[in-house]
Amino acid sequence: MGLLNGKTGIVTGSGQGIGRAIALSYAAEGARVVVSDINDQMGNETVRLITDAGGTAAFVHCDVSDEDSVNALVDATLRHYGRLDIACNSAALSRGSGPIHQYERAVFDQTLDMCLTSTWLCMKYEIAAMLEHGGAIVNISSNASLRGQAYNTAYAAAKAGVNILTKSSAAEYGAQGIRINAVSPGVIRTPGLERYFEEQPEKAEGLRRKAVLNRLGEPAEIAEAVSFLSSDRASFITGQILSVDGGGAVR
Repeated sequence: MGLLNGKTGIVTGSGQGIGRAIALSYAAEGARVVVSDINDQMGNETVRLITDAGGTAAFVHCDVSDEDSVNALVDATLRHYGRLDIACNSAALSRGSGPIHQYERAVFDQTLDMCLTSTWLCMKYEIAAMLEHGGAIVNISSNASLRGQAYNTAYAAAKAGVNILTKSSAAEYGAQGIRINAVSPGVIRTPGLERYFEEQPEKAEGLRRKAVLNRLGEPAEIAEAVSFLSSDRASFITGQILSVDGGGAVR
């Protein structure tokens, strides 16, 4: 019996990488999954992977920076499956990096929109759909939020905001039976990281050594933590930021 049998869940940004791994894990654990992404082709590929494995999934296009699009995503989930029990807000996008005194205002604002404001928008409508029966939400943060990260200020600040958004919202909605936690990944082998390694192979070994386990993490390892926090096995856990980083945060 799966951890999430009988539950319906949304995973944003699930067209590839960590988001896709979370959607696959939700489905493998028995949930009906609404796969959501701005890239229709990649999102539908995630649905195909789920259904080929015997799971249940549907794709809904969503731009998480647009409130009407987020509202439509949750409405489509309720129409299709009748309820929303769990959600993982994985979609995020960093628009750039560099010294803060040279940062463009537009790039800073876009990063906040795509990492912090978008998470709030998703939670706004997910929580509204869960108020009558409770539920669980997991936000994807980043270890960049825990100690800061030079030349990645906007992203680090946005993800730090996600941490406080998670804790504050957990305090607001615990009495209504809604648990809200966050997972903070370390260095994970995603398609984006693989491209970075191809462009700057000299950086690869240093990133691998960031974890005390001396290896990169895999998207499926983030997904396992998300599925656990989304499940009833985590029924007394809320308002927490769980680092899944091979010990990177303790170096």
